Amino acid sequence: MNIKKYSQEVLKESRRVRWPKREVLVPSIIVVVSIAVFAAMVLSLEDLLVGELLKQLRNAFESLR
Repeated sequence: MNIKKYSQEVLKESRRVRWPKREVLVPSIIVVVSIAVFAAMVLSLEDLLVGELLKQLRNAFESLR
């Protein structure tokens, strides 16, 4: 299959796609961004806590030497 025919078929198929209305799209984007921000905050907090725990463990075991 050559690139020209492939491009034509992609354009033809993209015209058949039913794109969501703005009233549906904007709330969906807000939900996705909110979940992503929340997940980033939770993972950052978890990373901070695990880092602190590892530092405390390293200090505890260094004092045993």
